[in-house]
Amino acid sequence: MRVELLGVGFDNVNMSEAVQRGVELLQSEGAHYVVTPNPEIVETCRENPAAMEAVNAADLVIADGIGVVYGSRIRKMPLKERVPGIEFGTEMLAQCEKLGKTVYLLGCKPGVAEKAAENMKKTYPALQIVGTADGYFKDDAAAAAKVRESGADLLFVCLGAPKQEIFMYKYGEATGAHLMMGLGGSLDVFAGNVKRAPKIYQDLNLEWFYRLMKNPSRIGRMMKLPLFLIHVMGEKK
Repeated sequence: MRVELLGVGFDNVNMSEAVQRGVELLQSEGAHYVVTPNPEIVETCRENPAAMEAVNAADLVIADGIGVVYGSRIRKMPLKERVPGIEFGTEMLAQCEKLGKTVYLLGCKPGVAEKAAENMKKTYPALQIVGTADGYFKDDAAAAAKVRESGADLLFVCLGAPKQEIFMYKYGEATGAHLMMGLGGSLDVFAGNVKRAPKIYQDLNLEWFYRLMKNPSRIGRMMKLPLFLIHVMGEKK
């Protein structure tokens, strides 16, 4: 049963449970995908029916944003914890190395996926990365076909929301991958182009504040958090 916030249903799982479910999907027949909504993405879904449909059709929806967890508490349907997409992705890479599953990296600017692959191989020497591509493609079907040609089991889709969610919803079967994960800017982190907040900020659920300090131009996006909470309180029964 999912916890619904403003029309988006979240699976009530902790990190360990999310990874367990991810492994199950990875080893299952057919195409499956994971989405990682934060308050900004939920607000996007409220305004974009196609995004809402794609997010809610996912096989696993995890709360990548402390604001989502706060919102669930306001609704008195508390989610167990925040499950950061970057950490979930890291755990799934480790599982792929262990299980001998292959990986394809799709998204971000030219060269980012390749650098991310290099760094991933340093951490997981036995990991099989069978393809990379940037996110500046114009033909979605052709991009999906390239993934299929690679034979990848796991696909990182890092195109930003809601493009990545809609891509997985529409072209999941065409990629041939058993599991796809929409992970936004995670490839930039794996590539070393973007640094995560220091652990103290992570532990205090203040990564958003650290990113805002580093990049004040994000203030417009950050305003989606209070807007999200206002909408949740308005929805409260």
